[in-house]
Amino acid sequence: MKHRVTLIPGDGIGPEVSEAARKIVNASGVDIDWDVVEAGSAFINKYGTPLPHTVIESIKENKVALKGPITTPVGKGFRSVNVTLRKSLNLYANVRPIKSYAGVKSRYENIDLVIFRENTEDLYAGIEHMINDEIAESIKVISKSASRKIVKAAFEYAVNNGRKKVTAVHKANIMKLSDGLFLRTAKEVAKDYNNIEFENVIVDAMSMKLVLNPEKYDVLVMPNLYGDILSDMASGLVGGLGLVPGANIGEDAAIFEPAHGSAPDIAGQNKANPTAIILSSAMMLKYLGERKSADRIERSVEIVLNEGKYFTPDLGGNSTTDEFTQAIISKLKYII
Repeated sequence: MKHRVTLIPGDGIGPEVSEAARKIVNASGVDIDWDVVEAGSAFINKYGTPLPHTVIESIKENKVALKGPITTPVGKGFRSVNVTLRKSLNLYANVRPIKSYAGVKSRYENIDLVIFRENTEDLYAGIEHMINDEIAESIKVISKSASRKIVKAAFEYAVNNGRKKVTAVHKANIMKLSDGLFLRTAKEVAKDYNNIEFENVIVDAMSMKLVLNPEKYDVLVMPNLYGDILSDMASGLVGGLGLVPGANIGEDAAIFEPAHGSAPDIAGQNKANPTAIILSSAMMLKYLGERKSADRIERSVEIVLNEGKYFTPDLGGNSTTDEFTQAIISKLKYII
């Protein structure tokens, strides 16, 4: 079956790692018609915006996109392209698998958890204003409908992937109305999944527990801000953001992308780690129903990482992006 997929290379190291993922997906045997579109800070002069309308139109038409990292300015400039895409396409579920690899140096072993982060509201709704010259106010928005959707998505993932436990993360002890609503909704949804263990943990305690015993957790679900913070922290437990894939999934479209930034300081040097977007492309293939090819890609990545012969500089090696990519393609040939 042929699939048409929007490809957004992005900026910084985005084009390099995106091309690595495209080569590996093509080598897996899946028939993809790539619709390549431009977005990011590198294209502002060309389009007058980092997110041309053609990008969203392409995703709406194709329903699926693979996206490289895009630079977001801090404290000024244009709004995050990632946030805009998620809100424009109602991509309510951010999904990040966090997995440790034996060949990658880390203090931890046997981590295999998945974080579900609500993607459309909370403080990221962007409702903020200046009260006066010295006070800024941001409004936290939590709704029952959005909370129900993300918690249900977490439980459905657990059921479909043989997971045993779902943990809801919150701060309902302090924010009794907003986080209280999230927690009450999570408990209601949990009643429909008697075969899945359910627990809830306050977010600050969850931070400690993830550092002490991350291997004890399975599927975590939480509002937007906590998910943003804890998913990056959890990435550090397995070797860094360069190893962590991600997906933004809605009812009508999905975007798959790495969790890391655009790293403009190493752009064009052929030393970026493409693991995260390669694994993101495997998530995309599962979404498209191409599970066998996705499993082959994931297994190839695992073998290459565990062998430790082709590490990029961020992992302590001196291999190039191209060498790492070719190593995975070579493994693909032998995995049935």
